[in-house]
Amino acid sequence: MRVAVAGCCHGELDKIYETLALAERRGPGPIDLLLCCGDFQAVRNEADLRCMAVPPKYRHMQTFYRYYSGEKKAPVLTVFIGGNHEASNHLQELPYGGWVAPNIYYLGHFECPPYNAATIRSIYHVRNIEVYKLKQLKQPMDIFLSHDWPRSIYHYGNKKQLLKTKSFFRQEVENNTLGSPAASELLEHLKPTYWFSAHLHVKFAALMQHQAKDKGQSAKATKFLALDKCLPHRDFLQVIEIEHDPSAPDYLEYDTEWLAILRATNDLINVSERLWNMPENNGLHTRWDYSATKEAMNEVLEKLNHDLKVPCNFSVTAACYDPSKPQTQMQLVHRINPQTTEFCAQLGITDINIRLQKAKEEQHVCGGCEEQDDVESNGSGEDPSEYNTDTSALSSVNPDEIMLDEEEENDDSIVSAHSDMNTPSGEPSSDQASDFSASFSDIRVLPGSMTVSSDDTSGSPVGKEGNCGDPVELGDGKDLTKVPLKRLSDEHEPEQRKKIKRRNQAIYAAVDNDDTA
Repeated sequence: MRVAVAGCCHGELDKIYETLALAERRGPGPIDLLLCCGDFQAVRNEADLRCMAVPPKYRHMQTFYRYYSGEKKAPVLTVFIGGNHEASNHLQELPYGGWVAPNIYYLGHFECPPYNAATIRSIYHVRNIEVYKLKQLKQPMDIFLSHDWPRSIYHYGNKKQLLKTKSFFRQEVENNTLGSPAASELLEHLKPTYWFSAHLHVKFAALMQHQAKDKGQSAKATKFLALDKCLPHRDFLQVIEIEHDPSAPDYLEYDTEWLAILRATNDLINVSERLWNMPENNGLHTRWDYSATKEAMNEVLEKLNHDLKVPCNFSVTAACYDPSKPQTQMQLVHRINPQTTEFCAQLGITDINIRLQKAKEEQHVCGGCEEQDDVESNGSGEDPSEYNTDTSALSSVNPDEIMLDEEEENDDSIVSAHSDMNTPSGEPSSDQASDFSASFSDIRVLPGSMTVSSDDTSGSPVGKEGNCGDPVELGDGKDLTKVPLKRLSDEHEPEQRKKIKRRNQAIYAAVDNDDTA
């Protein structure tokens, strides 16, 4: 099947789908699936904008609301994960995943509005419990999506070329602090065939050869690909041929192993400020292994009446943006989504949003308002994560980014070197965008960065675990070492530059005219 993978979307659905149409006209056939690696920005209205972790001057509607309202429909089945710039209150309605619009499906995460200055950032941090649940998976995995890169993955690709393209990553790469330690832990544990990421706004490929656990077993390998953000002349989209079962249905199905894990870990849900430790085999916990048994998966099948098809039960839960009637004071409401209610009732698990609302009501009755403020400051009420994905303390700076506390700077202001490395910004000039179709048509195969040069292997895990001089195939039979690496970004930042003049910060500009960049 032909699978398209997109980097940071930033609400630019019209542009992404137009690019897919170009790829289909030039390629061997239609694209079956679009996977989006975060910063999707499913913004329905003005209230949703206030729940995005970007300074107010960058909060603009973009194009998702047209798909939410039914004005447009996604031309290809689209599956996305959250990033660090999302309409968090919208996605919070679907903690177990669900449809955000017809043909657009979200893979879930949860928090609790209203948000304050701290929680609007902590909402996108990875929780220990999430990593714990994912590590219960045992069955082979084809594709894993993460917004941030797994830490250390840069050692398994052309690190020299990466640092030439993004020289401001050098300190983090040399200190091995760039990327997510949680994602790295899951990469080592799950060993998927493919791993796709975004976030750092550069195209980068790598091949990680895992070590076999037992003698006689063949070692698995993960083909990693990160993509750029959605802008003209940037590598933000990749079409890949992936083997699949031709007899499999052409709709989304639930995974029985994952549903069994959700049922098994249901009692671990925590919506209070109470902290607790992950279950371990240390004598303190009666149970520490929540992996799915055959019996548990059969129970799931019984619960779902042996029908694993994900129902197409999208429903509108909030007023949609109307360009002719802006609602600047739209109230933010903690909503219960009927998709989540139906899913939880059928599977017999907790509806997290209902649990949160009950906890709020109980505290209100008891006069515990101050305690509730403490809960909200902790994000979702779950244990604070050791996997903090807010990289604001990093010393390097990405000129594609803006600082989250940049509230009142003018467009030509100077930014300090301590960037938040979270909020992307960038827009082509009007002359670049004059021919939109042409500027977005350059969809390349994976670059030849799977091969690590001799300059990169010193002290690198690649030099120890894999023969990186051998040709690598992506899955479509193409030799990746023969594909030239092309970088079309205009970034040439000196390594020691301490101040960066803002130059690409219009990506959040309001776009209501399809012909306007």
